[in-house]
Amino acid sequence: MNEELIISCPTCKKSLRWKDAEEHRPFCSKRCQLADLGEWANENHAIAGEPVISPEEHDFE
Repeated sequence: MNEELIISCPTCKKSLRWKDAEEHRPFCSKRCQLADLGEWANENHAIAGEPVISPEEHDFE
């Protein structure tokens, strides 16, 4: 049973075969990988949960 796993790129939704040796997996390209990283850096993606430090406790100075 050597079935190929087909996944969708999380960024562009392009279908691709899962390969352990693929440098950018689960993304189809470096471009999609960096686009996703940018979304996290801009705080457009987040993991649900309580904040570790509340905004009131954080000293921005």
